Amino acid sequence: MNQVLRQHAEVQYAEELAALAKTDDKPRPPGWKLSPWAVTEYLMGGRAGKLEITPKYIGNRRLIEIAVATLATDRALLLYGVPGTAKSWVSEHLAAAIAGDSTLLIQGTAGTSEEAVRYGWNYAKLLAEGPSRAALVESPLVRAMQDGKIARLEELTRIPSDVQDTLITILSEKTLPIPELSTEVQAVKGFNLIATANNKDRGVNELSSALKRRFNTVVLPTPDTLEEEVEIVSRRVESLGKALELPGEKPALEEIRRVVTVFRELRDGVTADGKTKLKSPSGTLSTAEAISVVGQGMALAGHFGDGSLKAADIASGLVGAIVKDPVQDRVVYLEYLETVVKERPGWKDLYRACREVV
Repeated sequence: MNQVLRQHAEVQYAEELAALAKTDDKPRPPGWKLSPWAVTEYLMGGRAGKLEITPKYIGNRRLIEIAVATLATDRALLLYGVPGTAKSWVSEHLAAAIAGDSTLLIQGTAGTSEEAVRYGWNYAKLLAEGPSRAALVESPLVRAMQDGKIARLEELTRIPSDVQDTLITILSEKTLPIPELSTEVQAVKGFNLIATANNKDRGVNELSSALKRRFNTVVLPTPDTLEEEVEIVSRRVESLGKALELPGEKPALEEIRRVVTVFRELRDGVTADGKTKLKSPSGTLSTAEAISVVGQGMALAGHFGDGSLKAADIASGLVGAIVKDPVQDRVVYLEYLETVVKERPGWKDLYRACREVV
């Protein structure tokens, strides 16, 4: 039997969720698998009996507590922030811990239709039998309403404004009318919605004021410190390496720290010591992209090197992540290499490797 490349959170962390459920003696909202306290422990890390709960989110615990508390009310949750701040990751794990099911997902795009959010029709049955419940094609949102689960909607602000507003009745009345059948779908206790949006899409399809009022917004920031971001990248890369069965050693923490330092300095427009101002490239240089750079480096080291991650293995990934605009970003990157990387003690190998591929 073929192995799944990426398991859903509720499958991958089934042991942790079961252990938390067994030891969880705190009040649970209707329809929830765990209490709000246990959901937060699952995301932030802790212990359940003798089992260690691995942290899924490294950052401000209060933000996760606010997100969980929101979902325990009748308000929907909007996770907002720059690309790569783990909005989708947090959304998936919240749904897994609360409902035991993170698969009720709608991917928002410019082409997302009203049917994808509400419901559509099986036209073969519709023509053969006329309008009926059997001919109805339910969206993940409708299934979440009926089963009392959490629906997830990715990239809300990429969806056309008129389609966004189909959510208003659902979120305010907890009901979805089906006028073609003279009936409605009423939400079962436990239902709620987690949406994500990134600030790079500001001005694409702004939310109406009526829809904004239906959401409580939690902004997920970039990691506060270098060490915090290094820990996030290290944990995710280790998990990625196991899932993809990449050959080679676990990447040295020092190489991860160098990648994260490059990303943070270019992102912030200043060196870590605050002495040199820098130009920033056009990309976001998110934590997710840093994970990708190190993951690609692991693959190069494992398949084409001696298994040990070196500067040459991460150099090409750095170029791909930083130089999005071949003219403007290349100038910024070259200036950074010459003024910062070349002069930094212990970074000569990275400088030479990056100059070879830029």
